[in-house]
Amino acid sequence: MSEVLQGVVIKSTGSWYTIRSEDGTNYESRLKGKFRIKGIRATNPIAVGDVVSFSIQEGGNEGNILDILPRKNHIIRRATKLSKATHIIASNIDQAVLIVSLHKPRTSTGFIDRFLSTAEAYHIPGVIVFNKIDLYNEEHKQHLSYYYQTYEKLGYKCLQTSVTEAVNLEDFASLIQDKVSLLAGHSGVGKSALVNAVNPGLNLKVGEISDYHQKGKHTTTFAEMFPLEHGGYIVDTPGIKEFGLVSFEKEELGQRFPEMRSRMQHCRFNNCLHVDEPQCEVLKAVEAEEIAAFRYMNYLNMLEELLVKDR
Repeated sequence: MSEVLQGVVIKSTGSWYTIRSEDGTNYESRLKGKFRIKGIRATNPIAVGDVVSFSIQEGGNEGNILDILPRKNHIIRRATKLSKATHIIASNIDQAVLIVSLHKPRTSTGFIDRFLSTAEAYHIPGVIVFNKIDLYNEEHKQHLSYYYQTYEKLGYKCLQTSVTEAVNLEDFASLIQDKVSLLAGHSGVGKSALVNAVNPGLNLKVGEISDYHQKGKHTTTFAEMFPLEHGGYIVDTPGIKEFGLVSFEKEELGQRFPEMRSRMQHCRFNNCLHVDEPQCEVLKAVEAEEIAAFRYMNYLNMLEELLVKDR
């Protein structure tokens, strides 16, 4: 005799899913039959964070997924550079937390802005944690101050942390408590070390920094969701090299930049791309240094990618 339960998917390995039921028990489940989410062409029909109903045989701990409950949101990336299909990273997320480092390894502002614009597109609040600040020299600190002020002014929550010096670890613990937080960032920026520092019971694997490439070695292969000791979950993602700009129209890209979104309605043309059009309010703001030059350059790079795709 089988029993139908409900739970949240906390791990996916492609064919098996680990589901945490409402009483905290973990079950291994398969997907029964073909499963498609209307309107989403994805390589994975079910992602971590999904709430599902599943059946188990009495006394067993293996089951079959029967149904997926409506998602409040999800975040995706391209499955591969050549593919039009997408990969759902996670769903039902309260915040997207990007862990960055300005040194060993360096996170580019291009990567930060790509991540934030993707989160904006899916209406997920973005947070930036500048980690490893104990390694920063004077030049790094100047960059940190500028970026911090720029992003905070745009409405993004920012935090500076160091695990080795125990800087702002309590603030980081408060940030993720009682929330479902997607944690992203290049391998080696200290995602696992940060989480372990505030949740030692999790004991996440920490990647070594490669001295030769100064880029971290990947420590996770699939996105996984971990329950936190003081409430909430973190979704730990594999080191993401590139976020593909999925489902973006070139005319919409400016809407993913808050400083452009507030000005573009005053542009002369409705389909203004803010490149060289006359009477463009965004260009005026860039020239007046009201929009950070690096943000605008990152916008142009992302726009060029969309234009190439259109061609």
